[in-house]
Amino acid sequence: MTNSALLVMDVQQGIVERLGNDPEYLPRLGRAIDAARAAAIPVMYVVVGFRRGHPEISPRNKTFSALAGAGAAGFAEGDPAARIHPDVAPREGDIVVTKKRVSAFAGSDLDMVLRARGTDSLVLTGIATSGVVLSTLRQAADLDFGLTVLEDCCVDGDPEVHRVLTGKVFPRQADVLSTEKWVAALGR
Repeated sequence: MTNSALLVMDVQQGIVERLGNDPEYLPRLGRAIDAARAAAIPVMYVVVGFRRGHPEISPRNKTFSALAGAGAAGFAEGDPAARIHPDVAPREGDIVVTKKRVSAFAGSDLDMVLRARGTDSLVLTGIATSGVVLSTLRQAADLDFGLTVLEDCCVDGDPEVHRVLTGKVFPRQADVLSTEKWVAALGR
């Protein structure tokens, strides 16, 4: 029997605002979260976050160096853009993990938390498909987790990239399902 966890990754206010081109995304993700809770599957949130002044960001890091160089709050402590979107906010008992890079595992204690709980399979959701979902899927596969991706609970700035990843790349390492099919499989 598997011991699963639902990962809700990078669904932070500033990220949702940039990639919020699907008005049904948050309600769909909310349905997945509700179904997981009803099935006693832990919901774990993964957020990107930094210390004030961004000491964790190297100027060689193309993805994050603009945050540090701009001198802005840029997902640092206290930045409103770094908050989890209120439509899918954590509840008491949910775990929030802070990461320092693209993968949910990079610079976080996610692997330790999952292993301490005996988790052996992950259900992945988040923003962006070509960012946190792809990076986390690859690392989780190498760590021998069983994987499911809820394709309609992932979104990307480029719909074609999302289509190729969920239709051709992810199925090599994960089951790729719609939220509706996943919820039905839970018996909810």
